[in-house]
Amino acid sequence: MPTWTSKARVLAAIHRQVPDRVPLNYSSNPASDARLKRHFGLAPDDAEGLRRALRIDFRGVWPAYTGPRLHADIPARGVVVDDWGIHRRRIEHETGAYWDYCDFPLREATEEEVAAWPLPNPDHFDTSRIADTCRQLSDYAIFCGGPGVGDVINSTGMLRSMEQTLIDLITDDPAGLLLIRRRADIYLKLMERVLDAGRGGIDLMWLGEDLGTQKAPMISLELYRRHIRPIHQAFIDLAKSYGIPVIVHTCGSSSWAYDDFIAMGVSAVDTLQPEAANMAPATLKARFGNRLAFHGCISTAGPLATGSADDVRAVCRDTLDIMMPGGGYCLAPTHAIQDNTPLENVLAMYETGLSHGVYA
Repeated sequence: MPTWTSKARVLAAIHRQVPDRVPLNYSSNPASDARLKRHFGLAPDDAEGLRRALRIDFRGVWPAYTGPRLHADIPARGVVVDDWGIHRRRIEHETGAYWDYCDFPLREATEEEVAAWPLPNPDHFDTSRIADTCRQLSDYAIFCGGPGVGDVINSTGMLRSMEQTLIDLITDDPAGLLLIRRRADIYLKLMERVLDAGRGGIDLMWLGEDLGTQKAPMISLELYRRHIRPIHQAFIDLAKSYGIPVIVHTCGSSSWAYDDFIAMGVSAVDTLQPEAANMAPATLKARFGNRLAFHGCISTAGPLATGSADDVRAVCRDTLDIMMPGGGYCLAPTHAIQDNTPLENVLAMYETGLSHGVYA
């Protein structure tokens, strides 16, 4: 029998083929991440060591921003401002902390103000180490991008507020649409440079969009097709020109858009919150399993956070039993593992993936 690398395993799953076992992926909030590293005796900054300990099959590459600082923090209010101008404030809670988006500095901006808003220049990202990283991690499935790449509603809402962003899409507001175009153009150029720098070592492009609430679509299919699909299509066409598949992260009830994804050339979908409307694993597998691969399904709001380790093992086994037949599934949490998640539950998820996710 051949020895399966993580790269071969993931690519088989993304192409709806059967690997030796289900690929695994990982994402976590800081407090939960720190507990895992302590459990494995790792240094706080040893992210690669943790991925190896959990047998994670994916690795990401991203260029470092080397340009000038474009926006200043607001220390008096505890607000951190990134190079896109997004304002965040750290909110402490009983199990950790999270960064809350605030201020929404472009909420009432005019088209002229949006045009003048400083945004990162694609020329100011250092891609020089990407090829070396791809060589060093060549046994793993290497992706570029992420849930914020190609994303319109969520990321635009961080600057313009969610309410105003949805109004922008419905009313064709020139200011909001200009901000959407500017961000998409920057990321598209950046992704092209990353793929060039990878020299064939990048296996997958990751895109994102928040398309649903827990109960229903966030926008209509017509609105998706008018404003978001053309942006996604540009990224998908770029990925296809480099011969790599695309996976799209979509939160909430989003299966209503999957037929369009398939027509656009998307290979796999991510998140797959099982508690959201029309997102049950059995429903997704039956309706789309011969056309899409799946990544996710293990809810960070379900037994992983609130149940016992046995509960987690049971839900992981049930999900694997549904999703594994015929290939096309990668086991992963639906979002970052939350800080209130017991360590033993996280370990149970990955142990079950390794033991129950093996193909005969």
